[in-house]
Amino acid sequence: LEGMPFRARNAGVSGSTTAGLLESLDWTLAGDVHTLFLCVGANDGLRGLDLARSQENISVLIERARAKGIRIVLAGMKMPPNYGADYSRRFEVMFPELARRHGIKLMPFLLEGVGGRPEMNIADGIHPNEAGHRTIAESVHKFLLKEGLLR
Repeated sequence: LEGMPFRARNAGVSGSTTAGLLESLDWTLAGDVHTLFLCVGANDGLRGLDLARSQENISVLIERARAKGIRIVLAGMKMPPNYGADYSRRFEVMFPELARRHGIKLMPFLLEGVGGRPEMNIADGIHPNEAGHRTIAESVHKFLLKEGLLR
């Protein structure tokens, strides 16, 4: 976000679950944090964790950030098709349900244009390569501009 009048910090930890983020949330929100772009849940889904628990964890994350006066934006995710239609559907609808319940903005799918495209991912087929990360950054930037979240 070169040239923007703010700084962004990636507080993500590879392989982290929603429960892991809850444990490190105070560190994540330390300092002068105004907006939290919350991209969580994918590792819960990939591990086949209980989605009711994941949803509750995300709700607590949102509530704790909101209690600090932080604006929250949620990014939606989807599961690869091999997780079964029911689990994949329940996972995908979890994000719009959370956004509605908490009255926050939702970027429907963080990996739009990247997920499921071999040329945008490393050999495992689920983690973005350099081109994939560039596409995600551009999509997030466009979403934030469209929603009036960048000044």
